[in-house]
Amino acid sequence: MEGGGHPQRASPLTRELTRTFSVYNKYSVLLKKNLKETDAFFREIRQNYSNACAASAAGSETLEVEAGQLSCISFPRHEVELLQSSVGSTPLIVVLGQDCASRYQLLNTLLGERLLPAGPGHGGGPCGEGGACKRRKLRFTHGRQTRLSLALPGQYELVHQLAAHRGRWDTVPREDLEIQEECEDPAQRLAELEVTLHHSLLQECKILVVPCPTVQPMEVALEDCQRDVVPIFLYAVSQELLTAGHIAELNAMRQALSFPICFIRVPAEPAEPAPERSERERSERERSERERSERERSERERSPLHRQLLSLGFISSPVGNCSCGAPSQGSLLSARPQSVLGEAFERLHRLLVPFARQVLQYQQVEATSILNALHCRCLDLFINQAFDMQRDLQITPRRLEYTREKEGELYSSLMAIANRKQEEMKEMIVETLSSMKEQLLEDAANLEFTDIIVTPNGDPVTSRDIKSCIQQIQELIVVRLNQAVANKLISSVDYLRESFVGTLERCLSSLESNLDTSVHNITSNHLKQILNAAYHVEVTFHSGSSVTRLVWEQIKQILQRLTWVNPPAITADWKRKVAQDAIESLSAAKLAKSICSQFRTRLNSSHEAFAASLRQLEEGHTGRLERTEDLWLRVRKDHAPRLARLSLESRSLWDALLHGKPKLGRELGRGQYGVVYLCDSWGGHYPCALKSVVPPDDKHWNDLALEFHYTRSLPKHERLVDLHGSIIDHSYGGGSSVAVLLIMERLQRDLYTGLKAGLSLRERLQIALDVVEGIRFLHSQGLLHRDIKLKNVLLDKQNRAKITDLGFCKPEAMMSGSIVGTPIHMAPELFTGKYDNSVDVYAFGILFWYLCTGSIKLPEAFEKCASKDQLWNNVKKGARPERLATFDEECWQLMEACWNGDASQRPLLGIVQPSLQSIMVRMCPSKSGEKSAGLDDST
Repeated sequence: MEGGGHPQRASPLTRELTRTFSVYNKYSVLLKKNLKETDAFFREIRQNYSNACAASAAGSETLEVEAGQLSCISFPRHEVELLQSSVGSTPLIVVLGQDCASRYQLLNTLLGERLLPAGPGHGGGPCGEGGACKRRKLRFTHGRQTRLSLALPGQYELVHQLAAHRGRWDTVPREDLEIQEECEDPAQRLAELEVTLHHSLLQECKILVVPCPTVQPMEVALEDCQRDVVPIFLYAVSQELLTAGHIAELNAMRQALSFPICFIRVPAEPAEPAPERSERERSERERSERERSERERSERERSPLHRQLLSLGFISSPVGNCSCGAPSQGSLLSARPQSVLGEAFERLHRLLVPFARQVLQYQQVEATSILNALHCRCLDLFINQAFDMQRDLQITPRRLEYTREKEGELYSSLMAIANRKQEEMKEMIVETLSSMKEQLLEDAANLEFTDIIVTPNGDPVTSRDIKSCIQQIQELIVVRLNQAVANKLISSVDYLRESFVGTLERCLSSLESNLDTSVHNITSNHLKQILNAAYHVEVTFHSGSSVTRLVWEQIKQILQRLTWVNPPAITADWKRKVAQDAIESLSAAKLAKSICSQFRTRLNSSHEAFAASLRQLEEGHTGRLERTEDLWLRVRKDHAPRLARLSLESRSLWDALLHGKPKLGRELGRGQYGVVYLCDSWGGHYPCALKSVVPPDDKHWNDLALEFHYTRSLPKHERLVDLHGSIIDHSYGGGSSVAVLLIMERLQRDLYTGLKAGLSLRERLQIALDVVEGIRFLHSQGLLHRDIKLKNVLLDKQNRAKITDLGFCKPEAMMSGSIVGTPIHMAPELFTGKYDNSVDVYAFGILFWYLCTGSIKLPEAFEKCASKDQLWNNVKKGARPERLATFDEECWQLMEACWNGDASQRPLLGIVQPSLQSIMVRMCPSKSGEKSAGLDDST
């Protein structure tokens, strides 16, 4: 066999194992590609974030909006490392066993040829436990030429003349497998024997046969199994029970590695390879063996080896396994693969192939789940950010306008107070002085002067002291009057403060918080000064104000009129007299005029300062909103669609790994964007419908991916057709194109077919209610359908309706203004690109017209249109379906309200639903009353 370059003829076991590993490797390539693109995407996002932060720190035009939005989008490093180690793993079959003979026998069976010699090692001693066998570790890899070599693991090949190099060989020479006693070179003693073969199985995986325990301990021999590989552990058992040494080895292995083990009972003598049979013969033989095994299963007592492995915890309960020990189909979808035991060596493929598939599948399902969960989590963040940015773009201009309007109203109200209340203020001052006079006189008479010594009998003091006494009396009057007038004036505008100032402050605080720090500090401080000057009116009237100065001027005039030759005696009567003269000499008219003038001056100044500050806020927000709109556009057009496509690919991989590719049945129908096929069952669901979509370019790929994400993330609802999963078919159309296969719940027919066949009035009204319920649910999830029509409403056996084809379904914040939908159901505003969820209400109005007619005939206004463009133009001009003589008045009014040309005038679906319920109760009180007047029920 030396130098041979022809692939070996594969046994059935080898073929099935090769196919299993080939499927794993095919999915690994797709998974690696998705992971690589995902990592590149997140690196780009992180780079954008870093650039934004650097630009903001450098003081250039701020990109802090983008930095703040992108900071939460990241690819956690621990998940990256886990995925990279998992996705990049190579399948490795690890052959263990009680002795070399059993391991070699199992290896020969795997490769379908007698490649390794049978029988014990050199000297005929057993392996391990003091045995004389010293066979090397073997590593089998693929190559075009058959070749043997000795090599140190991961280092270099040894220059050593092997027995196999001296001539042709069919079985690897024993002397090349064994370490000779006279060998003293430590490198040769540690070297592995690498066997390169042109073998189909080795094209898909590598094989490792562990050495004898005397050559290398188990934990050292299995070091390679802990990095960059997915090990498939096979343990060949040739004796009745495991020995203590074997149990210790297995326990050490279980602690170091968490992978399951497939225990295989091998016969004492090598089994002769079975002659090749046709697939049909082999299938019949397998079926008869399976039936015989099932009959014997209840009668056969479990073997001592099975009981031993079960008691030691190496295998679990046999529930879920067939009689040969192979995992059942149900267990293939379980969380983690379990160790198994197979005692029928002639049926090894029935045990080994499902076991290998389960181990490999679990590895990839875990990786795909982590990757898809990350995609979905970050995609939801992008969508939420889009909502926040859209709200910011809508709300901020409204807040600015609201702030301007409310401040203007407040200014006008306060100015009106100043203008119209001067006379009232005069009366208020007179009233205040009158009500306070007696108390002021009493307080003045009892006033204790400071810094002046007054004798108990009130003897005269110096003129200087007299002036000081008079001044203190005057201060008492000014302070009391100032406080009283101010409090009454404040109370007259308190309601304005409560009505305006709190709301203004909240609006301004919100507007300021969205700007960068420097603008926020300047604007905030300025606005506080404005509010203090304009609205905290009590500050205006404290000492030091112009009112105080005015009072002082009037009191000075009083002092000038007070004349005396000799200083008077400082008595209570004298103090009362001074206070009374001061009070009586104050002019209420002048005080009122001064207060109002001062009030107007401060209001004007505050109003102008406020307007200037608001303009500064608007300028700051204009630039910020432009950047927000730019980022919003990038999120909608680039970031979210790219991530959605990666999410669609990872989810489709997950579905394919678990459930496989669905089988396409007969064609059920064709639409604008895909073909619908019958699918008997898939993933435990039946019957199913399968829609194949072939996206022509990247834009359609991304749109489909986003729509799939929205639909897949929806909770299940009885009024929506359930989407079971997706598969990306790279061989669609004979390999000429790549298609996305969407597997959905299958119903009986669509509403178009139902109306054509005939539906009763009760059924049609119930369908209308079902459709409204489904649309309401979509709207509650933040989604618009945008294509409500007869063929997108499916009916079950009881003619209950479910909405399907969410191809145009999107959140309002993620819509780009594209014109989509079916012409006769499209609201006029759809043509402008600016619309909201009321377009679904419009489409329902048209659908309800069909339900009320009970037919599929086009409305006259639409039937007359020669082209789609003419139809659109007529709809924009107000063309709507006609009223038929059989229509109920309430039904007609509901239709007209729903298709109102003004979107803001259309009813909410929360109003439409009870209206439909009342119509149904009135028109269909019982089955016998279905033909009541109002609707033509002839169909």
